[in-house]
Amino acid sequence: MTQLSIIVPVYNVEKYIRPCIESIFRQGLDDADFEVIIVNDGSKDRSMETIADIIATHSNITVINQENQGLSVARNNGIEAAKGKYIQFLDSDDLLIDDTLPYLINKAISSKADLVVADFIKLDQEQIAQFTNQPFNQLEGLIREMSGRELLLHHLNPHYCHVWRALYRRKFLNYYKIRFVPGICYEDIPFTHHCYVKAHRCLRTHWQFVIYRKRRESITDNFTVKKAMDYGEAIANTWALSRDKYLDEAEKLKIRDDAFVSFSLLFYVLTTSKHISRKEKMSVLKMIKKSVPDLRFKNSLKQCIVDFFYRRMPNTYMTLRIFYANYLQDVCWAIGDFVRNKRN
Repeated sequence: MTQLSIIVPVYNVEKYIRPCIESIFRQGLDDADFEVIIVNDGSKDRSMETIADIIATHSNITVINQENQGLSVARNNGIEAAKGKYIQFLDSDDLLIDDTLPYLINKAISSKADLVVADFIKLDQEQIAQFTNQPFNQLEGLIREMSGRELLLHHLNPHYCHVWRALYRRKFLNYYKIRFVPGICYEDIPFTHHCYVKAHRCLRTHWQFVIYRKRRESITDNFTVKKAMDYGEAIANTWALSRDKYLDEAEKLKIRDDAFVSFSLLFYVLTTSKHISRKEKMSVLKMIKKSVPDLRFKNSLKQCIVDFFYRRMPNTYMTLRIFYANYLQDVCWAIGDFVRNKRN
């Protein structure tokens, strides 16, 4: 029986897709034990031609062609087609570290875990070239078994809700009908929280198995109103999980705190963006208020202040955020540096 399904969505990545697929076949796994599901999301470049010889060589590769519908739909279609006991999502511009998957697969199958959450290495293009040309050794280290809710409370950083850093039991995803929200960016955030809330048995290890390709451009360089709206919808979907009546107060609080972190990051990027108008920024704020009418931040003094202006004085809130981002932030950092230098 197929042990693992690796789902790779592809859209206009001819520069990166071949190294990605090649890294999958450097895991020391027998082709009969895993499958690769490549979901071509309507690529207009030569992505598929670039890997045509690899596809022809390996009978365990399945190609799904679809019109461009976005990453969420591509991953969801991959889940529907998967036959493996476990699923791993791999972005087409990332890589697997050689010979690292067998360890995780064996741990997953022997424990029957719903999730196996591991670690990754973040490298730029130059660092990847250096890394792949030298041996990489790591110790197995400690692997902890815990519930998904314990994982949520103590091990989930809202900035690192990367779905490709874990293995997911396929029956678990299907039983709880966990899927990606179609049509939005930042789909990893609600998907990861949903998995952690529902999972019963999880493994957490610091075993590194993915190379995350670091891009040089700033997040504000290509941030658009559409992406801001999508991020707001991701916050709304995450917040909705806190309404689960089976969660205790600590678990609900953690989900809401994560939503606050995402909310703060969104408005930092939004207010520092030079090519999004104030009117467009206000439209994002109004969309979130409409989507999540019960959104409240009351877990600290900072959250209470933000909550007051956000709900009662949204125009003033936006003005203060823009003023801080454009004028006060550098002053505050300079004062902080001055104080630290004086202490030293």
